[in-house]
Amino acid sequence: MYTDKRLSKAYQNATIKSFDKHSKYIFFSDCHRGDDSVSDEFARNQNILLHALDYYYNRGYTYVEVGDGDELWEYPEFKLIRLAHSDIFMELKKFFHDKRLLILYGNHNIFLKNKQFVKRNYYFYNDEFNRNTKKLFPEIKIHEALILKNKLSGQEIFIVHGHQGDLMNDQLWKISMFTLRYFWRYLHVVGFHNPSSPARNQFSRHKVEKTYKEWIRKHKTMLICGHTHRPRYPKQGALPYFNTGCCIHSKGITGIELLDNKIMMVDWRVRADHKGVLHIQRYVVRGPDPIETFHFDHYA
Repeated sequence: MYTDKRLSKAYQNATIKSFDKHSKYIFFSDCHRGDDSVSDEFARNQNILLHALDYYYNRGYTYVEVGDGDELWEYPEFKLIRLAHSDIFMELKKFFHDKRLLILYGNHNIFLKNKQFVKRNYYFYNDEFNRNTKKLFPEIKIHEALILKNKLSGQEIFIVHGHQGDLMNDQLWKISMFTLRYFWRYLHVVGFHNPSSPARNQFSRHKVEKTYKEWIRKHKTMLICGHTHRPRYPKQGALPYFNTGCCIHSKGITGIELLDNKIMMVDWRVRADHKGVLHIQRYVVRGPDPIETFHFDHYA
């Protein structure tokens, strides 16, 4: 019940954008960008995401980060995250400049709910090399949730991180943050994982995903989220629950694309060609399927 209430509140307060056959969106989540130390799980995939962002920017996509972009639970100083992954932020800055950047907060960067925190850390940054202040994302608006609404059919896609209603990552997030920052952060370096995280705990993950599907069934709305780190794309006739996966898999990153009124799941990873030369490649792993396939009129 609490999850339904929290997701419904996020839906009611969501930012609404329209889309049509000309719209292009890429959804990534759970980058968990850190400080490039041994505990920064994103560091190994930085170049993959950088290449993917360049691909999407040059093709006119809007980039939607579906929560937990920056790992502010483990690394409270955003300055260190920006310095560690400055190339990523310069690429995101290009999207922002073209009004093609939408950032949602998750539990691990829940501090972005605070407008003063965002203003203090994300509007400007100190360029240590040139010793001056430069613009990063001035006046940026951070969202909890997003609704994409089809201009013709009115079909809605609800996008939210997905921690809403997850007890340890929503109501008790301060406790989870404390244990991660001062305990699990060091233990997972040597192979131990935080059992409160749905990304590491199979029981917790299935429980969270079950609540997503209950909300979809009740409210008859297509859902795209992250949080569990497990990429999901519904089979034919299944409830329209999509999960972007994450950007810290050991073999690459996964995401959801919306293009030409079609939706698909993509995988970016490093592969070797027949000569042994490594390349970063994009693969469509599910879809593309027309977005109207997932309209609830088709489930009647």
